[in-house]
Amino acid sequence: MQFLKERKIFASSEGSYIVQDRVESGAGVSAMAASDKGDVQIRSYPMFASGDNAQSGWEFVEAMKLLEHAEPIAREALALLSAKPCPSGVKDLVVGGQQLALQVHESCGHPSELDRVMGMEASFAGTSFLTPDKKGSFRYGSDIVNLTADPTIPHALGGLAYDDEGVKGRRVYLVRGGIFEHYLNSRASAPVVGEEPMGAMRADGFTRCPIVRMVSINLEPGDLTFEQLIGGVEDGLYVDGIKSWSIDDRRLNFQFGSEVGWEIKGGKLQDMVKNPTYTGVTYEFWRSCDGIGGPELYHVWGVDNCGKGEPMQVAHVSHGTSPARFRHVQVGVLHE
Repeated sequence: MQFLKERKIFASSEGSYIVQDRVESGAGVSAMAASDKGDVQIRSYPMFASGDNAQSGWEFVEAMKLLEHAEPIAREALALLSAKPCPSGVKDLVVGGQQLALQVHESCGHPSELDRVMGMEASFAGTSFLTPDKKGSFRYGSDIVNLTADPTIPHALGGLAYDDEGVKGRRVYLVRGGIFEHYLNSRASAPVVGEEPMGAMRADGFTRCPIVRMVSINLEPGDLTFEQLIGGVEDGLYVDGIKSWSIDDRRLNFQFGSEVGWEIKGGKLQDMVKNPTYTGVTYEFWRSCDGIGGPELYHVWGVDNCGKGEPMQVAHVSHGTSPARFRHVQVGVLHE
């Protein structure tokens, strides 16, 4: 468990005087199982690393019901030791909300940061394939893919009233109807691409300069139930639980590993598989999305370990996701 209380005071020569109080709570539980052959498997609830986090109090931790979920995830960790390896090939893929939060973070949030696009972060965090010529015309995803940057979601870890330049946070579409539309920007960089500042400049302390950071970056929900997502797959995989991630410095080519997976045959979940992985190219992957879970499956995940900058600054961000379905994805890339 982890808890934070922060008071931030911002004053500028333009006449701003802003006081913001912030209370954060977070928790999680994980179970590790090991075999005498050296296989180690981990299952986490509700999310890996430091668990789930929000701008809330102890009631947020209580609502997780950690003790009730401890034994089930322990059983899954043990079951993974004897589960079959992830199959290898091109298959349809249903990605759970937790794993999709990582996908949004790495292949949507980071490439939308305008300082990366302009080369200001190239030496440490890489650049971005979302160059200014793509703004307003580039097909980032399928027609149902809508991605927002929204610091106004109540209790979201990436929420704020004003950023660290004194700009009021506002909701914008990064991608609307599959078309790339807007950047995460600053007061200095926004006019370069014809935008208004939207409240994404943040520092992790008073001794650091603000840099462009994610707020709450969200894949807006669709209208499918979980059963409909799975039911639309004849031969594929369902994966969830973050385990590993790798993506190039332009945020194009990625490879992600999940804690657990299940085969899908004839629209039904079948056998558990261990060490599931999938790989792709960002825009090809998002263009293959043909189903997104509805609002009842939607959750805003709080991530308290996003690193960027040199010296390193750690930002607290969030990602709203529902499970989603993707067609013809390469899976099992690390299968031996």
